[in-house]
Amino acid sequence: EAHMVESGGGLARPGGSLNLSCVVSGFSLARAPMQWFRRASGKELEWVAGFSFVSYGFTRSYRDSVEGRFTISRDVAKNTVYLQLTQLRSEDTGMYYCTNDYEGTMRNGPRSQGTQVTVSP
Repeated sequence: EAHMVESGGGLARPGGSLNLSCVVSGFSLARAPMQWFRRASGKELEWVAGFSFVSYGFTRSYRDSVEGRFTISRDVAKNTVYLQLTQLRSEDTGMYYCTNDYEGTMRNGPRSQGTQVTVSP
């Protein structure tokens, strides 16, 4: 069974940075289409960034509001997916989740505990 544990969240000032980690177990990262989602208090879950695998390798994609500021990466040997957050804005505040199941997460919500990111002066 797939299991994800996120960490690295915290309090950051606008313009600051945080590095999120997601350690996975129960499956291999080698071809897993890992995604990051977030949910702000009182708002709907939204997709943030993810990997897609194609015939020649994999691609990264980001929602427009984080493009150029966030970077998704992975270390297969460490079973870990990362999300580097830079140039943080108050609207980046929320609980961040990683998942290997985009559609299931959109339909049923996250299955992991998430890590809280708070951006405040």
